Amino acid sequence: MVRHYILSLKLIKLKDFPKGAPEPGQAQGRQGFQRDGTMASETTHDASRALTGHHALVTGGSRGIGAACAAALVAEGARVTLLGRTAGTLAERAEALGGAVGWVAADVTDEGSVAAAVAAAREARGTIDILVNNAGGTASAPFHRTDRAAWDGALALNLTSLFTVTQAVLADMRRAGWGRVVNVASTAGQKGYAYVAAYCAAKHGVIGLTRALALEYARDGITVNAVCPGFTDTDMTRESVARIAETTGRSADQARQALESMNPQGRLVRPEDVAAAVAWLCRPEAGAVTGLALPVAGGEVMP
Repeated sequence: MVRHYILSLKLIKLKDFPKGAPEPGQAQGRQGFQRDGTMASETTHDASRALTGHHALVTGGSRGIGAACAAALVAEGARVTLLGRTAGTLAERAEALGGAVGWVAADVTDEGSVAAAVAAAREARGTIDILVNNAGGTASAPFHRTDRAAWDGALALNLTSLFTVTQAVLADMRRAGWGRVVNVASTAGQKGYAYVAAYCAAKHGVIGLTRALALEYARDGITVNAVCPGFTDTDMTRESVARIAETTGRSADQARQALESMNPQGRLVRPEDVAAAVAWLCRPEAGAVTGLALPVAGGEVMP
C-alpha cells in the first residue's frame, strides 16, 4: 500500500499577501524576452534579482527541495506561492521565507483541488509565469509485490500531477509570451534503481513530458526543463535510510553511507544544490535552454 498517495485535500486557505506588489509585465526592473528571444524591455534592474515582477508557483513547497527552491526564487526577486497538502506546514514555511511568499493547500493528484488552488493564487498574486513541479514521493517494494494501487498511486503523484498543474498555469504563460516550467525529476528518470519500478517509470515519464513540451511551446517564449537530483538530504531519503536499515540489519549510518557512495563526491546532494539549478533555469538569460534534463548528482549520471 502506498502511503499518502491517495489523500484528497480541499483548498484550505490562501495566506494574505502585501498589497501593491507589481504584476508581471510592469516596469519594475524586470527584463523579459520576446518570442524571438530579443529583449522585451530595456528597463534596467538589479541583476541579482532577475525575477522581480514574476510570480512563481512551487508544488511540494513546504520542505526539502521545494522549500529550498522557494527560497532561491525569493532571493532572485520573485513572488512565490507554495502549494502543498498540509496547511500548518505551509504557513510556517511561508512565514519563515517572508512577505513575498504565500501558500495554498491542495492535493496535486486532485484536478479540482489544483484548479481551485491555482485560481486563488492567481487572484491574490497575479498571473503565474514560473512553475516548479516538485511534489512527489516514493515507496519501495519488489516489482512482483507491487500491486496496481501502488503503481497507479506512484504515477498519479509523480507524473500525472505534473500534467494537471502545468495545464492549470500554461494559459497564463502563453498569453504573456514568457514562462518557465522546471520539473523536479530524478536520476531515477535517467537510470534504473531496484525496488522502485513505479517511481522510475514515472520519473522517466517526467523527462519525456519535459522534452515534448519544450518543443511544443518553444515559440511561445516558454522554456521547459527538468532537474534530476541524486539521493538528496531530505525526508524522503531519510525514510529510505530507515527502510534499508530495517530490511538489511545495517545501522542507519551504514545505510546512509551506502547511499552516499553512489555519488562520486561521496555525499548526499543538498536541497540548495538543486534549488540553485532551478533558479538559474528560471532566469531570463537561460531563455535558450529548453528540453534539458540536468543531473544534480555529483557525477552519478553524466548525459
